[in-house]
Amino acid sequence: MSISNVSRRNFLKGAGVATGGLVIAVALPANALAEKGILPESSASTLNAFIHLEENGDTVIYCGRCEMGQGISTALPSAVADEMEADWQRVTVKQGDADEKFGPQATGGSASIRVMYQPMREAGATAKAMLIAAAAKVWKTSADNCFAQSHFVINKINQQKLGFGELASIAANMPIPEKPVLKKKSDFNYIGKKLPRHDQGAVVVGKRTYGVDTKLPGLKYAAIVHCPVLGGSLKSLDKTEAMKVKGVSDVIEIPRFDIPFGSIGGIAVVADNSWTAQQAVKKLKVEWNLGENAVYNTKEYKQQLVANVEKPATLAAERGDLETAFKTAKSKISATYTGGHLSHAPMEPNASVVWVQKDSCEVWASTQSPADIQKVLGQYLKREPKDIVVHVAMAGGAFGRKFKCDYVHEAAVISEKTGVPIQLIWSREEDMRTGYYHSISAQHIEASMDENGKVTGWLHRAAFPSITSLFNPSLERATDRNLADVTNHLFGVENFRVESGDAKAHTRIGWYRAVYAIFYGFAFSTFADELAHKAGKDSLSFVNQLFDNNKNEEQQEQVKRAKEILAVAANKSDWHNRAKLPKNQGIGLAVHYSFQSYVAMAVHVEVNGDDIKVLNVDCAIDCGQVLNLDGATAQMEGAVVMGMSLALSTEITFKNGAVVNSNFHDYQVMRITDMPNVRVHIPDSDENPTGLGEPGVAPFAPALSNAIFAASGKRYRDLPFKPLSV
Repeated sequence: MSISNVSRRNFLKGAGVATGGLVIAVALPANALAEKGILPESSASTLNAFIHLEENGDTVIYCGRCEMGQGISTALPSAVADEMEADWQRVTVKQGDADEKFGPQATGGSASIRVMYQPMREAGATAKAMLIAAAAKVWKTSADNCFAQSHFVINKINQQKLGFGELASIAANMPIPEKPVLKKKSDFNYIGKKLPRHDQGAVVVGKRTYGVDTKLPGLKYAAIVHCPVLGGSLKSLDKTEAMKVKGVSDVIEIPRFDIPFGSIGGIAVVADNSWTAQQAVKKLKVEWNLGENAVYNTKEYKQQLVANVEKPATLAAERGDLETAFKTAKSKISATYTGGHLSHAPMEPNASVVWVQKDSCEVWASTQSPADIQKVLGQYLKREPKDIVVHVAMAGGAFGRKFKCDYVHEAAVISEKTGVPIQLIWSREEDMRTGYYHSISAQHIEASMDENGKVTGWLHRAAFPSITSLFNPSLERATDRNLADVTNHLFGVENFRVESGDAKAHTRIGWYRAVYAIFYGFAFSTFADELAHKAGKDSLSFVNQLFDNNKNEEQQEQVKRAKEILAVAANKSDWHNRAKLPKNQGIGLAVHYSFQSYVAMAVHVEVNGDDIKVLNVDCAIDCGQVLNLDGATAQMEGAVVMGMSLALSTEITFKNGAVVNSNFHDYQVMRITDMPNVRVHIPDSDENPTGLGEPGVAPFAPALSNAIFAASGKRYRDLPFKPLSV
């Protein structure tokens, strides 16, 4: 890592800051990012964190990652402010537009804090050191005689004070420390504490600007309809009735742009306002050639996936001698677990404003990946990606959907054809029916045990359309990399085999919060509970035994942390006194490692026939050092909401190649009246921060399944447990 004091002229030109002062930039080397899988090894080192201390003392800290409700624009800048000894009340956080100077801006994979925590702290520590050096110069004393506190530098000898603003210009010319000294954990002011979000007040009163809020002079509004079947094409179009609607100015065909994240092709209506466009698009008379994916029906497809995993499949990994383990086993057990497609269903549908002009293209969008917008529009417009200006707006939910930028590409097409700025908003129905989806899946597990209940062999077959199919449409099964979380699972089984079953994609598969951890976590933790029941042991001791059987030296620290966090969830839920519960109540446990974090859940349910009521959830997470306890708690509570929804109700169904669901009436996410009592437990940790946004989703469904079994004796192996008939 390297740190520099950027030219104020260059900084102001790119950042829109009105005054001079101290400007600090951090460069995170490309090789460090490549090691984390964030950038390819060929990428150049880029500046990614900025502090701008104005001469009146106001401090601007830029966040290069997308804020979508997860609190990243508070957590990362607070790390800067903590090391800088800045007064949080004097700090303004600004969202960085698409620019390589902010480093990798893709917000996904629960990687933002993991990657940026150290450089953000170093940026703050550098600013503090330069301010202290400036004060020492003014007082003609040693820097050792000065310290920073709450936006001041204080002279230890005579208690004189100089405000940060008074020192900004002098500090800007001070030498930059090569290795800034970071604070001890015991001295943190903000890191690890409950810090209110910087934009909390603006959100409450409706002043936060989301993607749908952008307005420009001369703006026109567009609505769109796509072919309901992936790969289909336009057969005929009658736009007569749509053009009769007052305020409609144009109907535009958008051709398929056959690159990842490009439009699948559609018909857009352009009007004077969004409501008119949305109503007029319904009056289009469109016929489609549906293409080969019109055969896709999820009910039959799931049955085929089950068949594909209940027979030998393509080897992905193995160790030991599974065949002998199965032949000599005292007992064997098998089970198949399935799950349906899921829609991201963010509260704010896809929205962007794009203005394509002869010599420029400017974008305003809620996006998790501004660089992908630049790449896609650069390819479409045949311009350099860096010439596409992307302003990143706050996203009203995303969950992986707004990593893809088809809705931005479409707005660019319309703007180019009309010559005016265009706001395109997908309707809820359009997003649900023609978006990207979490993969449908099937997993079959067989295991053998000896006379002591020790697992001696484990066969794990998985089949699901891979996200990799977006980039390689010919792919017909999950890759070895897609199965790595199975191959490297922390359960210790000497004889182990992983196989990949056939699963061709018939729709667009995309990243969804927690990604593959959803169905892996469900299968591993539910099957472990089934094995425990077969062995006559309680689930907690049995899972701990599986962990203890792991002899891989490289995984021992992971095993230790997984066991410890599982113990927290069990103890906080009063698991050990579960025998005292009424006969129709039960507690289920699950633990899962994903995104380098460890999450355990204990779910307490009451079951009356088919009625499942979740009473309490104890969620424990070890994600290393937490930046903001309030934000981390909210993330875990939100993970419970999403996990409960996908476990009990949400599923996307395809018939004849098209999605049947259309809105929240037939894709029922959890309501506030269903919210259980959630207790979040975050043990103190000195480890480096790891993933927080996604790992909380995976353990809920298996913990719920195990709880239902404890309460009623009924076992659920298909997600969701209570699907709607659609």
